Amino acid sequence: MFKKEIIWREILYQAMENDIFKFQQQKLAKKFNFSLSTVFNALIVPKDINAIQTSGKGFVLKSLEKMLYIWATQRKLQKDIIYKTFVNLPIQKLEANIPADIIWGSFSAYKKIKQDAPSEYSQIYIYTNNLEEIKKRFPLKKGPTNLFILKPDKYLKIYGPQTCMAQTFVDIWNNNEWYTNEFIKKIKEQYNLI
Repeated sequence: MFKKEIIWREILYQAMENDIFKFQQQKLAKKFNFSLSTVFNALIVPKDINAIQTSGKGFVLKSLEKMLYIWATQRKLQKDIIYKTFVNLPIQKLEANIPADIIWGSFSAYKKIKQDAPSEYSQIYIYTNNLEEIKKRFPLKKGPTNLFILKPDKYLKIYGPQTCMAQTFVDIWNNNEWYTNEFIKKIKEQYNLI
């Protein structure tokens, strides 16, 4: 993931999960050990489309919806996939066999956050650096790919055992399965984005 996406995720996380809409560029730079210019550059596009409003050294998130869509359209989920395979198990059993030291993503993350899912799903996305354990448990097999391993950025774990709702939305948005729309619709309803 690009550094600007890490900044966007933090802004969206704070807004969606903590109801915080005011930010200081210097605090964001310090939190992620980024330069102030990196934070400034991450804010250019959101500012240009009026998703944020800057003033002095701070800014306010004006449109959660616009900010989510900026990230969703710029996210390149496929480039973060480091391993994928077919596992001949029902999704619930496959999820039960995933190692503990992972971060749930996409549809599974939504289900973990909300304790429910708006639709059945047939693919699992997880973030982990422990690729050897994954390959040992789930070797390469032919069939419709249903297990996707993504490379986590070093800050992802601060959001918990699953991706935060903003990243969950963005990762689901970048999926083309039929059930994607059910998840997107539900998230939009929950955050009054419809």
